[in-house]
Amino acid sequence: MKFHDPRAIALLNASVVTAGYVLLSFFTSCILHPASLSDFAMYGMLLVTGGLLFTGTYFFFRYTVDKFIYSKIRLIYKSIYSVKTQKTNRQRFRSSRDILDNVEQEVTHWGAEKQKEIERLKQLEEYRKDFIGNMSHELKTPLFNVQGYVSTLIDGGLDDPKINKEYLRRTEVSVERLIKIVEDLGEITQLESGQLYLNKVRFDIVAVTHEVVEMLEMKAHDKEIQVIINQPVKPVWVHADRDKICQVLTNIIDNSIRYGLDQNGRSKISFFDMDENILVEVTDNGVGIDQDDLPRVFERFYRTSRGRETSTKGKGLGLAIVKHIIEAHQQTINVRSTVGVGTTFGFTLRKA
Repeated sequence: MKFHDPRAIALLNASVVTAGYVLLSFFTSCILHPASLSDFAMYGMLLVTGGLLFTGTYFFFRYTVDKFIYSKIRLIYKSIYSVKTQKTNRQRFRSSRDILDNVEQEVTHWGAEKQKEIERLKQLEEYRKDFIGNMSHELKTPLFNVQGYVSTLIDGGLDDPKINKEYLRRTEVSVERLIKIVEDLGEITQLESGQLYLNKVRFDIVAVTHEVVEMLEMKAHDKEIQVIINQPVKPVWVHADRDKICQVLTNIIDNSIRYGLDQNGRSKISFFDMDENILVEVTDNGVGIDQDDLPRVFERFYRTSRGRETSTKGKGLGLAIVKHIIEAHQQTINVRSTVGVGTTFGFTLRKA
């Protein structure tokens, strides 16, 4: 029997009290009045008083448990359930006789949920600290550059034709970098809030890739990196936002050039038919990414240790934007890499 019901608890206590009374009365008669053991009237009286005691004790315990204990437990249960569901099922609390079982289950489940929430909040707090620290670092460099150039010009450099134009040009570059950081942050915020409007059209992804490669041709030439497009026989039609996908390709190919080998470098773009989707892969033979860094390459402002050693121009925002754009298309993006061998970024698009 489960003693989670007020009636069961009252029955148990009434039985114990009555049994104790009967045994005590019986042994008392044995000691003080042994002759009364043969008197049937005594047994009748014992039966009547025991019955009355059982009845009175039962209702007393039932009232006490129900009024002063279960009412409090119901209140706790009700509060927990209301917090979880945001509405109160009053009938459930009144009719449930397994209230202790329910409370135990609810508290255990609620505790597990709250523990997960605490862990998630801790992770968010760590992410917030990293984000603020990284953003501060990214903004500090161009701001200090601007401050240094302007101070030099004020201190007399403005009258020196050898440095005034050069320092103004450098100041302009730093300001443009600040503007780009702010614009990228605004775009990521828009992407994360779901406010991005996608103008999906049918276009040839290979043709767009050629446009991007032509745009980055000078950068690839300066680093002596060969960009190869694995040209399919037929056009590869996809249904997506053309401008956003152009941005995705620009960021990924630009990364493959930036972190590629300075000589004999190679970036190859390939296209694969995946039934309903098209898989686009950009593979380089650059420095590669450590396995510990791979899970974080799409985080805002995150730059791998090898990336920081190789290039100081990256802001750590390009891949975060890429990830959000692809996810806004309800598609996937992944990365695989081997240190010293190279890196491959791959994303899918809906086939048109």
